[in-house]
Amino acid sequence: MEITYTKYGDYLLPNLILKPIKQDNLNKYGLMRLNYLKKNKPTLYQQLLMQDNLYDHLFSVSIEAEDKVNYLIDEMVKLDDSITEELKTNNQMIWVRKMNNYKNIAEEIVLKELIYGDTI
Repeated sequence: MEITYTKYGDYLLPNLILKPIKQDNLNKYGLMRLNYLKKNKPTLYQQLLMQDNLYDHLFSVSIEAEDKVNYLIDEMVKLDDSITEELKTNNQMIWVRKMNNYKNIAEEIVLKELIYGDTI
């Protein structure tokens, strides 16, 4: 690989060009992972950025996190016999409370494992 340099004053700076990437919008989990990497893992953040793998990493984490949250919620609802369509129509507040509780549990698991975890 041949690297060219441009002289700025007394310094030679490499002429680095990033390849264009197709950027889809990141969901909240991808943005949370980005924020975590910037604040708590600056070395890993810089490494991913310099290797041009940051966006791919964030996008894969965001998709995996969303899929896992949905899977965990579905599994918890299947195990709870009290959540039925009848409960949803007759007492919506209890149904919403239970569903929000399951969503919070699933998100807490995903945040601990995928967003704030050290695995890539």
